[in-house]
Formats: sequence, C-alpha cells, structure tokens
Amino acid sequence: MDVSITSRSREFDIATSALAGNGWCVVSNFLSQTQTQALSTECMAMHDAQLLTLARVGADHAATLLRGDSTRWFLPEALSTPQQAFANRIEALRIALNRDLFLGLVDSESHYAVYRPGTGYARHLDCLRNNDTRLISAVFYLNEAWQDAEGGALRLYFADQSYRDVYPRAGTLLLFLSAQFEHEVLPATRDRMSIACWMKQRVYADTRR
Repeated sequence: MDVSITSRSREFDIATSALAGNGWCVVSNFLSQTQTQALSTECMAMHDAQLLTLARVGADHAATLLRGDSTRWFLPEALSTPQQAFANRIEALRIALNRDLFLGLVDSESHYAVYRPGTGYARHLDCLRNNDTRLISAVFYLNEAWQDAEGGALRLYFADQSYRDVYPRAGTLLLFLSAQFEHEVLPATRDRMSIACWMKQRVYADTRR
C-alpha cells in the first residue's frame, strides 16, 4: 500500500495502519528534500572514497554472487549529521509501531548500500538463519530524479505469487515484515543508493530443561 504523507501529525498513524493490514507499505517524503540530499551526497562521497565494502550474506558473512552492493554500516556512537536525522526519524517510527502494534521493537541497525549499474540482489528473506531478531525491514531511497526506465526496483513478492515493484526514488521509504516477504533488487542502468534498516525485537533465551 502506498502512503502519501501531507501531514506530519498523521504520518505514522497511516503507516502503522497500512503495515498492520497488509504487512507492508510505501511512505513518501519520509525526510525533507534537504535531509535526503545530504544523505545522498554523503553516501556517494563515501563510495567514491572507497569507504564502502562489498556486501556479504548470512550470519557467517559469506561472500556471494547473489548480491552486488557495497555497504557501510552506521555507527550509533558516531553518526554524522545526515545520519542522525535519519536515525531520529526511524526512532520515532519505532516508537509509533510499538505504541500502535505492540511489536516489542527495541532498536534498529542501518547501512548505506550502493549498487553499481548492472548489479542486484537475488530473491531472499531478510531473516538470518537461527536469528529472528529482525522484525521490520525498512529501505530508504536516495536517488534524485529516478525514472522507471532506469530499472533498480525492489520487487516485493506476495503469497499469491504476484509482486509489486517499488522504484528507488529519493525520499521514499519502504516498510515490510522481514519474515513474511521475499524480495529482490533488480539491476539498474545507473548507480542506485539507499539506506537499508532493520528494526529488531529482543529474543529471550529458552531456559527450559
């Protein structure tokens, strides 16, 4: 479900309702244009300075041909000004989701991701093997003036075998339940920038004998 936000006071109410009903939603204008541009500029500057590293997959961080992005994790104790603006909004969203949906989200983790032209990420789930702390996946896009013909959509698969393509336009936030929706990143004809974020729940050890 697409959620076009015109009033900040209603933003999270609409998004949480859509997430509760459908398990996913697209939120427009999650950050201001200035804030989004600052993140885009920082992401590409870090990429050009070779501060991003080739992404790996799974709990064992294995190299794979299944994905072609390079990433740089946000360090909570050393956030830049643009990163802090994003972190503040994600934190407000986390609190709203807990308030309205009782999800028990305790924190989040985020990283920049840059896909060079022709690269993508094969169909997958965001839940790590033997680790179900990731509950909500969030992807925030940083690409100005993106055109559908340039490709690069995130394809979200549904239980009835249909799918929805979400194009990586600057300012758009995609939210979905991490364990419910398989998805893939389709190749693009230009550099594709985003922030991948996961909101996490606490998992308690089973002490039964």
